[in-house]
Amino acid sequence: MILELDRILEEQVKKWEVSKERRKGKDEAAPPVVTISRETGSIGNDLIQRLSRELGLDVIDSKIIHEVAKSVRMSEKIVSQLDEKTRNLLDNWILYLKTTRFLRADEYVRHLTKVVGAMGEQGGAIIIGRGSNLILPPEETLRVRFIAPLELRVRNMMNEAGMDEAAARNHILLKDAERRDSLKQNFKVEIEDPAYYDLVINTEFIEDEQIVSIIKSSLKYKKIPSRRKTDLVPDAEKTMH
Repeated sequence: MILELDRILEEQVKKWEVSKERRKGKDEAAPPVVTISRETGSIGNDLIQRLSRELGLDVIDSKIIHEVAKSVRMSEKIVSQLDEKTRNLLDNWILYLKTTRFLRADEYVRHLTKVVGAMGEQGGAIIIGRGSNLILPPEETLRVRFIAPLELRVRNMMNEAGMDEAAARNHILLKDAERRDSLKQNFKVEIEDPAYYDLVINTEFIEDEQIVSIIKSSLKYKKIPSRRKTDLVPDAEKTMH
């Protein structure tokens, strides 16, 4: 697992370096970031891969984020890819989170916020789970949650994972409970609260093609501000007021 994770991180770091080099010297913002929260069985991997292709964004899975956040070495490797100015912006944002929102004070959550924050600063990603919608600046991130009726999700799991009905139902209830408890423990919020999402999509009657269209359209209206409210004001601008 560690060797595989190292390989995945190396590939991702190379992609970030290529993207930064391409934007160097241009007045071009980092590519967008979409966070995905979902009820178990509400969407399949096919939709995530389609979003990745059509939006031109890399998929960063919740399992990868979890393993990286558990490792000091890997966490530091991700953060070290940021230049000093961007690291300072990230530090300011995380300090803001700590002072305005409950964050569980342990090593894992500290690394988790830094890792997800660094990935958000790089841009160009679909980040799945791990409270990424709560960690990244909401004005810069399209935060999506997928839901569906339980019976539909049970059928989806039966079809995709080859489970019988009882196993599919138990799996869904267990995974949803784990995600709910994790967010409540680490961030003290309810995962179902719509205030923490830009889009909540019920997939019961919406086809994948329509979902991709909705998300594409929504990204157009996410206007990244020139400065976050947590950024320090340059001295030159202070003298103008």
